Amino acid sequence: MKKTSRREFLRIGSAVSGMGVAAPWVLNLSAFQNASAQSVGSGYKALVCVYLAGGNDAFNTVLATDSTSWGHYTRVRDPRVSDSASSADSIALSSSAVLPISHRNAAGRNTGRQFALHPNLPQVRTLYNAGRLAVVANVGTLNRPTTPTQYADVTHPRPAKLFSHNDQQSTWQSFSPEGSTAGWGGRFADNQSSKNSNQMFASVGVDTNAVWCSGASTKQFQVASAGPNRFGYSADGNVPSFMTAGVRSAMASVSGADARGDMLGSDHAAVTKRAQDAQSVLTASLPAMALAPWGTPGATSQAADAKLCCVLPSTGASTYNPLAGQLQMVARMMAARSGTGGSRQVFYVSLGGFDTHSGHISKHADLMAQLDHALAYFDTVLDAMPGGGLRSQVTTFTASDFGRGFTNNDGGCDHGWGGHHFVMGGAVQGGDVYGHFPEYRSPDSAGKFVNAPNQLLNGALLPEVSVDQYAYTLGRWFDVADADLIGATSGSGILPNIHNFDTAVRNLRFLG
Repeated sequence: MKKTSRREFLRIGSAVSGMGVAAPWVLNLSAFQNASAQSVGSGYKALVCVYLAGGNDAFNTVLATDSTSWGHYTRVRDPRVSDSASSADSIALSSSAVLPISHRNAAGRNTGRQFALHPNLPQVRTLYNAGRLAVVANVGTLNRPTTPTQYADVTHPRPAKLFSHNDQQSTWQSFSPEGSTAGWGGRFADNQSSKNSNQMFASVGVDTNAVWCSGASTKQFQVASAGPNRFGYSADGNVPSFMTAGVRSAMASVSGADARGDMLGSDHAAVTKRAQDAQSVLTASLPAMALAPWGTPGATSQAADAKLCCVLPSTGASTYNPLAGQLQMVARMMAARSGTGGSRQVFYVSLGGFDTHSGHISKHADLMAQLDHALAYFDTVLDAMPGGGLRSQVTTFTASDFGRGFTNNDGGCDHGWGGHHFVMGGAVQGGDVYGHFPEYRSPDSAGKFVNAPNQLLNGALLPEVSVDQYAYTLGRWFDVADADLIGATSGSGILPNIHNFDTAVRNLRFLG
C-alpha cells in the first residue's frame, strides 16, 4: 500500500474540510496512521490540568507555620481558642500533624517564612523534596494587580461574578464567566496544531466536558476513564447478539450520513462521523487498561486494580480513586500518541467535592488523600512509560474555582478567591514556593480584616498571582510564543490580561 506523506495528508485533509462538515472521510485508516507516525518524534509535550472542583481550601492544603501567621490561623479557625466550642467545630489542623517543607526562597519573597502541607499529602511532600513539585502561592482570577484599597473601589476592574462556582470555573479556564466557548488549554492546542498530524486528540477531557479544553478550532475529545464508548457495543464492551459486523457497518453508514440536508442533520452527521473516526483510531492504538506501568496485569476493572485505590481517612478502607482512574486513561492516551498523531496534547481531569461548607476537616482529609495518591501514581507511571519515560515531557498542575474563606462557619468555610496550587513534572523547578505567600491576620471586633494585606471579607485571599501569569509560565514551556500569548494589543492574545502585569513578573519561573 502506498504511504501517505504528512504534506499529502494535510493537503487532502484541507480539501476535505473545504467540502463541508458532512463530507465523507476520504482517507483510509492505514494511510491516516502512516501520516501520523511520520510527524510524531521526540518532541512530545503535554499539559495535564487537575481541576479541584468546588473550591479547594488552600489554607489547609499549604499552611503558613511561622509563628505570626500560625497564631492567626489557629485563632480564626479553631473556636476552642476563644470559647468552649466542641472540637467538631474546628477547621484548624494540629501543628503536630502537618508536614513541614523547606523552601529555597529563590525569588526572595518569602524570607523568614515556614510552611507545611496537609497531613494527608506525604507523597506530595516526597515529590516536592525530590524537586519535581512546586507550590505556587495565592493564584486567582485577576484583571490586573489589585490591592485591598483598589478592591474596595468599584471602578477598579475585577473579574465578573466573583465567588460564583460556575462563573469562576469558567473564568479560571477561559478568562470569561459562564457561557465562554474557548479556554486557554484549547487555544494552546490551536497554537501548536502544526506539530500534530491529527488534531482530533490534541485536547482530551476525561469523564468530563470542560471549556478549558476547547479552542477556536480545536475540539475537545471526551473519553471515559475506563475507555472510549464504542459504536455498536454494549456498556460492558460486548457486541449485542443481534449486531453482526454487517449490521454494525450499515448502522455506522446511516448514522454518519446527512439524510436531512439541513443544519441540524449536518451537525449530527459530523459529530457522529467524528466519533466513528475516533473509535477506529483508538481501537487500533489505545493499549489495554490492565498493562504495566499504568495498570496491574490481570485486573478486571479499574475498581479492582490496587494501583488505583487509596485509603480514605474517614473510613480506613482502600477505595477506588476516580482521579487516579482518570490519570490512568491520560497515560494510556499518551502511550497511544504515535497512532493518534499527537506531539502536543492537553488533558483535563477533575476531582469533585471541594465545596466544604460543613464537615470540612473530614471531607477535606479524604480529598487530600485522593489527590496525594493520584499525583504520586501519575508521577510513577510517567517515569516508567514505554520509550524511556515522560516525566520531563509532561507538566501537571492543579486549578480550582477559587480558594475558601479563612473564617470558620460552624465546621465549614465559605467561598474565597485566591488559592495555592501544585505544579508537578520533570521540568519543574521544584522544592520551592513561588509567589509571595500571604501573611495571615485575624478580624477585628466587627469581623473585618482591616489590617490584612491580602485578606478580604471572610478572610478570603486577594490573589497576587493571576491565572494569566500561571498560564503564561505553562504556555512558554509548551512552546507557545510570547507574541501569541500576549498579542499585539491589550486583550488580543491568548491571555487577555497579561498586558496588565509587568514583563518581569509574567513568567513565574517554576518551569525550566
